Amino acid sequence: QVQLVESGGGLVQAGGSLRLSCAASGRGFSRYSMGWFRQAPGKEREFVAAISWTGGSTYYADSVKGRFTISRDNAKNTVYLQMNSLKPEDTAVYYCAASRLHTTVVRTSLYDYWGQGTQVTVSS
Repeated sequence: QVQLVESGGGLVQAGGSLRLSCAASGRGFSRYSMGWFRQAPGKEREFVAAISWTGGSTYYADSVKGRFTISRDNAKNTVYLQMNSLKPEDTAVYYCAASRLHTTVVRTSLYDYWGQGTQVTVSS
């Protein structure tokens, strides 16, 4: 069992930056691949970024490639999402998730645990 808690969301102007954190408790964090997803009002939850269990492999949605960076610190049981050059269309609730698969995972159905989410609002 893994519990996930996101933090770091907030209100930022377009062009600004935020760093989201996802702290995991429970056993075996280092054996899970991790992902970030987001959900805007009235829209389906969408994939943002994923990182493999070792951190050696990452994958990004085209919409955030070059602006967002996912990373993890297995010693701290934490995964991060550094978001730069933020746009109003990045406004959403951001969720982290853990998958028992070791590689990068895009599909929401392949994730086993989810956090409660943190709101990110980008003003124009």
